[in-house]
Amino acid sequence: MNESFKALADPTRRQIIRLLRDKDRTAGEIAEFFNMSKPSISHHLNTLKHAGLVQDERQGQFIRYTLNTTVLDEVLGWLLELTDSVQGNNRRQKKQEHSKSAKPEE
Repeated sequence: MNESFKALADPTRRQIIRLLRDKDRTAGEIAEFFNMSKPSISHHLNTLKHAGLVQDERQGQFIRYTLNTTVLDEVLGWLLELTDSVQGNNRRQKKQEHSKSAKPEE
């Protein structure tokens, strides 16, 4: 999962993920959305592929990239677990503060 977070830290790679969310695309189709060289796009795609966030499949002379939703689900699950834990801690803390303030002073 560390590789996934490293890959997602880059705004270009996050934008590529958004593009692939809509539909599978070739590297050339992805490159059309960016003002950078095709080798740079290829580097970003390889990083996403290494992290397991995208998969590729050769179709003739093209390579089509697809989101790997399994890894994205794992990352999302971890984030939701983290936020649930933080929210639970905040609720407990507020209850404790409320019960302390509700007790009559001696």
